[in-house]
Amino acid sequence: MTKQGGAIVAPGNYDGVHLGHRALLDAAREEATGDERVTVLTFDPHPSIVLAPLRAPALLTTIERRRALLEKLGADAVEVAHFDRAFAAQPADRFVSDVLLGRLGARAVVVGPDFRFGKGREGSVETLRAAGLTALEVAPVERDGAVVSSTRIRGALREGRVEDACRWLGRVHDVGGEVVMGDQRGRTIGFPTANLACEPVLLPADGVYSVVARGESGELLRGVANLGVRPTMEAGRSVEAHFFDFEGDLYGRTLRVGFVTRLRGEQRFDGLDALKAQIALDAQRARVDLEAAAERSWAWV
Repeated sequence: MTKQGGAIVAPGNYDGVHLGHRALLDAAREEATGDERVTVLTFDPHPSIVLAPLRAPALLTTIERRRALLEKLGADAVEVAHFDRAFAAQPADRFVSDVLLGRLGARAVVVGPDFRFGKGREGSVETLRAAGLTALEVAPVERDGAVVSSTRIRGALREGRVEDACRWLGRVHDVGGEVVMGDQRGRTIGFPTANLACEPVLLPADGVYSVVARGESGELLRGVANLGVRPTMEAGRSVEAHFFDFEGDLYGRTLRVGFVTRLRGEQRFDGLDALKAQIALDAQRARVDLEAAAERSWAWV
């Protein structure tokens, strides 16, 4: 889709849409003049799934969520290229002529450091400039002593460090899913829960978290969630959330649940009374944590 007046194209995987990705978008918007549009070019499936499936990372975002985040952050268009071995094997000059110039009508390309593309990673910033494109290199974003990356965020989530992930994403890490019928045991101890059939993205480590959630109509819910195998009840693996001050039926509805703070690891209790007492303490602490988090710009996007 060639754009009259040219496009400022920012190619990349954009999994997670973290602070480093935002820096690319900011630079692209700054470069755009007149009727030029900021166009993000991303790939689906993730290249690692095609080229190295045994080493492919767990994704932070589905392609649909990635698109929504990029558009919210200022992309005028998000183009998704189907990535397969044929796409990976195309020469760098063909990628420039067919995709960047032909399909997207690029005038400038905004990339991160060490950007490579095309068969054998033969293409570089110099390749772009030789084709007459303006090529802008954006420095990596550092936080807490290291470069922000999707890999680093995955590591934090696997350890349950959702607050670190929040700082590097610029928002809470969230997952979407449909509320499905569970065993309804939460109701028997005074804490009804919504059981989520989650989309295929990375979940934080098993444990108990303060969470925020948005429904399809945009309403904001706050609560506490358990991820894990529910050892006290021996009820099997689930993602279930109890929402504060909510009365109603969520079955069949789609929610996005964001993980704000980790309260504790999952543990087995000596009976339902002990479990109920702990959940009450978890809920109390979650309310305090969520009140504090509401003042932080990364609490929700």
